[in-house]
Amino acid sequence: MYLCIQITTYLNVDYQKKLAIIGATGSIGTQTLDIVARHPEKYSVSVLIANTRVDTLIQLAIKHRPKLTIIADSTKYWKLKNELEPLGLECASGHEAICDAVSRDDIDMVVNATVGYSGLRPTLSAIDAGKDIALANKETLVVAGEIINQRLESSPSHLYPIDSEHSAIWQCLRGENPESVNRLIITASGGPFRQTSIDTLKKVSASDALQHPSWSMGAKITIDSATMLNKAFEIIEAYWLFNIPAHRIVPIVHPQSIVHSMVEFNDGSIKAQLGVPDMRLPIAYALGETVRLAGAERPLNFSEMSNLTFEEPDTERFPCINLAYHALEQRGNTACIINAANEIAVAAFLTGRIKFLDIYELIIKALEHIPYISTPTIEDYMECNSETRNFTENLIHSNY
Repeated sequence: MYLCIQITTYLNVDYQKKLAIIGATGSIGTQTLDIVARHPEKYSVSVLIANTRVDTLIQLAIKHRPKLTIIADSTKYWKLKNELEPLGLECASGHEAICDAVSRDDIDMVVNATVGYSGLRPTLSAIDAGKDIALANKETLVVAGEIINQRLESSPSHLYPIDSEHSAIWQCLRGENPESVNRLIITASGGPFRQTSIDTLKKVSASDALQHPSWSMGAKITIDSATMLNKAFEIIEAYWLFNIPAHRIVPIVHPQSIVHSMVEFNDGSIKAQLGVPDMRLPIAYALGETVRLAGAERPLNFSEMSNLTFEEPDTERFPCINLAYHALEQRGNTACIINAANEIAVAAFLTGRIKFLDIYELIIKALEHIPYISTPTIEDYMECNSETRNFTENLIHSNY
């Protein structure tokens, strides 16, 4: 197993870990800052980074006083600068500034909580600089898992998963012989359309899809949960994190979102990690590098649970799940195409330009059109990502 099983370090309770947080204004970013505020003796913020939400970023910078604050959208830079520089806070903008910032000497760990392909380059920069990474950006491993693992092998960096499912698997694997693992069982809530017919799915709106029954997340990942492509991405992530063959990584629908994932061993026993659906728990476990931080807001109360249920996912209504196995069988740039087409399709669905079921159809059309590359470089991924986005956008414009 590649990433998590390499981890042998423990948090030094006398050392204040300095963080760079990418995606600071999003759900994971703000919850990370909640944990930092609860444990000021253990953590401080050196760099805060956001994509476009400059007003929220300014508020966070005033509260947490990072040494550097970055807005990716350069058109928002002057507002950031005018508000923060009089307070003695350094500012920057643009994607190059982000990649430079994660390499700073005053950073111990990079929390990559941004959404989308844009999270890949900062992860690579952090690995090249030898920084530890708490990773919530799925696309880093989905698009370029093989390259990430290769870079980690020659770097002192450690990668700690923040996704609740991968954190659960990581916790279940600790102390176990990797050769005794039979299956990784990744749970899924089923999203808002778990019991919705295909005929009804043809007519659902973005507001319907954003009503997730268990988790409070950003719009893009909530739509991915509704299509269950999010679960396909998690299967791909698990493959690169834990080095388990794809056919031994299986999803199961668990609507209550209490069991976050399970590991089945060759003696037939199963270990599961349970907890309330609160992302602060896996975030804290990643920040603590396996040292558990006190202060859970809502401990699990079994007396309040009437039942825990499990069911097979319906791949006829949610065919996006199968894209995971297609991507892992084909390898190369296949997952990059899937991700890029999906990002454009989800954005179009959120703005009412396409229908819910069109998301999968657009991904399939992109896979049929974009040339396959068996051993892509980072430059190939960049070109593939751009080409796929352009193709999908043009297809939407002309046909939908």
